[in-house]
Amino acid sequence: GKTTLTNALLGRLAMLNERIMTIEDVAELECASPNREAFYTRPDFGTREIVRVLMRARPDRIIIGEVRSGEAFDMLQAMNTGHDGSMTTVHANNPRDAISRIETLVNMSGCDLPLSAVRKQIASAVQLIIQANRLQGGPRKVTYITEVVGMEGETIVMQDIFRFVQDGINEQGKAFGHFESTGVRPKCIEHLEAGGVRLPNGLFAQRIMRTP
Repeated sequence: GKTTLTNALLGRLAMLNERIMTIEDVAELECASPNREAFYTRPDFGTREIVRVLMRARPDRIIIGEVRSGEAFDMLQAMNTGHDGSMTTVHANNPRDAISRIETLVNMSGCDLPLSAVRKQIASAVQLIIQANRLQGGPRKVTYITEVVGMEGETIVMQDIFRFVQDGINEQGKAFGHFESTGVRPKCIEHLEAGGVRLPNGLFAQRIMRTP
């Protein structure tokens, strides 16, 4: 469900007058923006090399289909140098594991940074983690929307904004449950409002939202 979710987000970006550059191995990302430029990896020119070239081209957003290796470090560099709203996907079981996975991938870049410095890079670059899972029986759900708040000592601090709670398995063998707002008002709301995004009043009030 990672590509489906990314394409849904790209559909919203298509309405903006921004220069969007996408990087992937095969053509899966869909974006109708006339300002989108698509780049594809080759055996002799991978994601890392493309990211470095694109950073000099001054895109508004860089979208990487999936980070699997040292290009995670270059992606963090892009996010930390004015490319707000950039996105990528990574395999992980939950938001906390996603942070650990990114740490591992950054170490594969050969940058030789201490762990504390890597975590500061991540905490500065990443604002939101959206976790998607395939549940028993096949349904795909967004199971967490988690905010990266910052650093406390050498630990990256995170807080769940929304989460999916599985209630059981129906007669067809499919998992079902409900969505919950945790009642936490994310810190990034000020950034969203500064960009002209107006969210409904009470969106973050603690409540349960039923789903089949």
